[in-house]
Amino acid sequence: MQFQHLIEINDALNPLVEPLTREQLWRGLVMRAESPTLFVPWLDECTLEKREGEVLKRSLRYDALLIHDQVTFSPQSSVRYDVPAQADIPQSSLVMRIEEPQPGALFVRFEYAVAQSDDDMDAFYNEFRRSAYQESDIDTIRVIRQLAAEGRTNLPI
Repeated sequence: MQFQHLIEINDALNPLVEPLTREQLWRGLVMRAESPTLFVPWLDECTLEKREGEVLKRSLRYDALLIHDQVTFSPQSSVRYDVPAQADIPQSSLVMRIEEPQPGALFVRFEYAVAQSDDDMDAFYNEFRRSAYQESDIDTIRVIRQLAAEGRTNLPI
């Protein structure tokens, strides 16, 4: 399954939405990778295993489920999550890409790819997955806005 969607960050027509700078948005996306428990309340623990340059290897624990993944940073541009196939989890990836078609007009494109079988159950659940991914991504931006309002996205990386 492949799925992508776009979330507008700065809406010039809505004065109620505090605009974010590209730096604040970038810092928020990095924080989601480095401190995911701020963004995913049902995540019990995240261990940062190893960092080499722009690559971070992590272990995520959800109750008894342990997932290993790798995060690759392209500074000020994108964050890529790669999950190799493990236990009952298929191989998957997520790319969060900052887009700025005009100065200050920020968007984040979320691109998902999940390996799956061709059976009818996978097809049936794909719409649920898409909806869950989109809600999670909306929450990610909400948390980034909250962190920015608290001044936490202004700290150096």
